[in-house]
Amino acid sequence: MTAELPRLSRAVSPAGQAPIRMVHLGLGAFHRSHQAWYTQHAGDAGEWGIASFTGRRPDAAEVLAAQDGLFTVVERSDAGDSFEVVGSIVEAVDGANVGRLVELLAAPQTAVVTLTITEAAYGLGTDDAPLLVSGAKPTTPLGRLVLGLAARRDADAGPLAVVSCDNLSDNGNVARDGVLGIAREFDGGLAAWIEANVSFVSTSVDRITPRTTADDVALVREKCGYQDDAPVVTEPFRNWVLSGDFPAGRPRWEDAGAVFVDDIEPYENRKLWLLNGAHSILAYAGQLRGHSTVAEALADPLCLQAVEDFWEEASRHLSGDDLGIPEYRAALLDRFGNSRIAHHLAQIAMDASTKLRMRAVPVFRAERAAGRTGEAAARMIAVWAAYVESNPGLQDPQSGAVAEANKEAGSERIAALVALLDAELARDSAVLELVHKLSSSFAPEVSANAGTAA
Repeated sequence: MTAELPRLSRAVSPAGQAPIRMVHLGLGAFHRSHQAWYTQHAGDAGEWGIASFTGRRPDAAEVLAAQDGLFTVVERSDAGDSFEVVGSIVEAVDGANVGRLVELLAAPQTAVVTLTITEAAYGLGTDDAPLLVSGAKPTTPLGRLVLGLAARRDADAGPLAVVSCDNLSDNGNVARDGVLGIAREFDGGLAAWIEANVSFVSTSVDRITPRTTADDVALVREKCGYQDDAPVVTEPFRNWVLSGDFPAGRPRWEDAGAVFVDDIEPYENRKLWLLNGAHSILAYAGQLRGHSTVAEALADPLCLQAVEDFWEEASRHLSGDDLGIPEYRAALLDRFGNSRIAHHLAQIAMDASTKLRMRAVPVFRAERAAGRTGEAAARMIAVWAAYVESNPGLQDPQSGAVAEANKEAGSERIAALVALLDAELARDSAVLELVHKLSSSFAPEVSANAGTAA
């Protein structure tokens, strides 16, 4: 009979509990491996506790609350595993608890709001404006944030910073536009107050963090001698680049390696195109060829060649010695090849219409503007088109439109799918011909090789 082990708590791991000065929306594995980790390692971590709110479901908050907000970060590489208890989250809250969010945002000591709400969530929230006007609770992250900012204005609690940590180009301004769009419909005076008092910080974030498995929970139990129902497994690599103002202060994240820059766009594009773009290619091409993880797909020469070809196109439009593109690409190959990080392609494949708009379309357009075909970027779109034809239930914010497109055949189907990414490209017959050729020629080759790993 297995002996009962103590649950991870501040009694088991007596980490100090910092006062809440940060609020996070989107409590999930990445937030815990990234922003929470950086905050734990800031030189002034004892001054910066995080209250973290879940998104769609309360589960993560319930588990973490039972552990006093503590969790184990397992850094996994081919050399082995290391274990660290992170205690920067001092309150874990169900996102539906809007009252607690409003209370915290109205508190003068709250200085920073960080977001990991997924790329798709920034297109939501417009339906929350009528709810706010009627006095009902908003249902989206940005709608809830607007309600909290209204309370902060009413409490005269001063300025703060909103920091987007989602994979979007210019994510700070995307967050700003989303928040102001809701606020203007709700209360024009509030929108003016937000413009004057709230800074929106853009960031580029990078740390591969796959879903935690039951085996990971068992490993922590065995190695650490306590029961942790919410460990996070991640790679040793981490990167965080930020650009913007923090009018009420911030943790000293630079002590943990964060970088603050004036112009973040080159860093955003490096990550979105080289890392995330490669992930999208591997997600669709890899699954079509019978693979389930990034490492498996990368070991397939056809998938690797598709990635390398795309990197060649994208790298032409990434300038600046500070970016270190050759070194970044080499590091990505090492990271992707880490066979002990089971980064599942099915997880990466979701929300494609949002992701490809940022990963494939800019490179495709840039290549065509330079007089080239953009074939490698077109291939990313093509393998997605091939994949959704045989996997129509893939989670996507435009799933209904994808289903409608799949009712068409041949070039008409391709045109309907491309239109979901870029309406202008969908009107270009040369673009449609290229994507159609790549999708139709790739799929038969894939089916002949399905289930194999070269």
